[in-house]
Amino acid sequence: MKKLVVISGKGGTGKTSVAASFAVLAERPVIADCDVDAADLHLVLAPRIRERHDFTSGHQAVIRQQDCNGCGTCSEVCRFEAVEKKNRENGAVTYVIDPVACEGCGVCVRFCPQRAIDFPESLCGEWMVSETRCGPMVHARLGIAAENSGKLVSIVRREARRIAEAENRSVIIVDGPPGIGCPVIASLTGATLVLVVTEPTVSGEHDLERVLALARHFNMPAAVCVNKWDINPEMTERIENMAGSSGAKIAGRIRYDRAVTAAQMQERAVVETKAPCVQDIQHIWKQLGL
Repeated sequence: MKKLVVISGKGGTGKTSVAASFAVLAERPVIADCDVDAADLHLVLAPRIRERHDFTSGHQAVIRQQDCNGCGTCSEVCRFEAVEKKNRENGAVTYVIDPVACEGCGVCVRFCPQRAIDFPESLCGEWMVSETRCGPMVHARLGIAAENSGKLVSIVRREARRIAEAENRSVIIVDGPPGIGCPVIASLTGATLVLVVTEPTVSGEHDLERVLALARHFNMPAAVCVNKWDINPEMTERIENMAGSSGAKIAGRIRYDRAVTAAQMQERAVVETKAPCVQDIQHIWKQLGL
C-alpha cells in the first residue's frame, strides 16, 4: 500500500487543489483530509457522510453550582486564570470555569474542599467517514479553540489505512496540514512519499526549507512542485535549485490558472475540467509514480 501526503510550508499554496486532483487521477484511492484545523477538501469532493464519531481528548473542569460554597480555593490554585468569580442573585459568591481558558490540568478538582468540581472528558470535535465520487474519504472537524489536533489527525490517518486494507485499495491520498507542527508530523507517519506544494515567493521559499528539513529528519522521501510558477520564473528556478540540493525530487510546475477557482466553485477538482493547468497536474502525478 502506498501513501502520498501532500503538504505545504504555509497555507494558500494550492495544496488542497492538488490533493483533490490526485484523488480523481488515482485508481481506487482512499482519501484522508488531515488538515483538521481548517478542513476544506470536502468543498471540492462533496462527500456523502455515512458515519460520524465524536472526538474526545483531555478533560474539562466544570463546577457544580449547587455544591459550590464560594470559598475561592479553585481560583487561588488555578495558574491559567480560568476561574471566574460570579455574584448570585442573593448576593452570594460563586465561581465558574471558562472552558476556553481551562487547560484541563485538574488542580482545581484536586484541591476543592467541597468536591464540587466535575472533570469529564472534553468533546473536541468529530471525525467522519464519507463516500465521494473518487472513493471513501475520512475527514474531521476540530472544535472552536479545541486542542489535540495531532491526536485527531492520527485517528483520521489510522481509519484511512483501515479502510484501505479492508477494501484492498492500494493508495491513500492525504491532504496534510500546512506548516511543520504536531498535526503535520502526525500526518506524515507511514508515508511512502511527501509532496510539498510551494509557490514562487520569498515566504514560499523559506517555508519550503523548513518542510524539507522536517522530511529529512524523519527520513521521508520528498518531492516538490511549484504552483503558479509563471508569476515569478526566476524565483521558481531558485526554489527548484534549493530543493534539488536538499535531496528532494522536482516533480514539476503548475501554471497560474483562474480555472482552478472556477472549478472549486462548482465543487469539482480542476482535473475534471478542460483547464490549461490540467496537463501540468497530470504530468506531476505521473512523475510521482503512484
